[in-house]
Amino acid sequence: MQVTLMHHTPLAVCAHAIRTCWQSFEKSDEGGEQDKALINRVGNKFKHASTLEHLVYTFYIAGVSRALLQELARHRIASPSVKSTRYTLKELKASTPFAEDAYEEASRFIVLTGNHAVDRASIQALNNLQAILQSGVSNDIAKFCLPESYKTELTWTINARSLQNFLTLRSNKAALWEIQALSHALYDAIPTTHQYLFEASITPPKKEIT
Repeated sequence: MQVTLMHHTPLAVCAHAIRTCWQSFEKSDEGGEQDKALINRVGNKFKHASTLEHLVYTFYIAGVSRALLQELARHRIASPSVKSTRYTLKELKASTPFAEDAYEEASRFIVLTGNHAVDRASIQALNNLQAILQSGVSNDIAKFCLPESYKTELTWTINARSLQNFLTLRSNKAALWEIQALSHALYDAIPTTHQYLFEASITPPKKEIT
């Protein structure tokens, strides 16, 4: 899994939005400690969380499964742009079949769980899908055979209020292990000057998550 922060809104923009309500622009320090404290006080402590929607983050997320992609779809206040399966299916069609224990080679196309029985089943699904593609079935029909472990990538934009909600739910130990790992990767990718807004939302990772 790879997570890259592509863009983020400066804290001064959020502080300006808050100060608009009380016309206290003269107290701004342009995203400095005063503005940071204001954002935390109003957005977090006083729960005027709509002000946090002025902070927006755009991430590039690669090497995650389509199972995780389904989980992301449940977070509606976010904008995903996902790599078309047509491109990766072309790559799979041109490759050679995988041995049932060829985990490293198959990891180009699937997310491995570490459970050999599950991962071998995913490899078999890859081989079945590849055979269907090579038989002449179109990508749009063949993709119905995609295993949930099949890798994808996306550009994902989310505001701070929704990201707090996402991290609260998805870093929780009850969440899918892969989305827990994504939650911590997202938090780590956020600028350190912004992380204080999310500290209460993030659950420490399990030791076995890497």
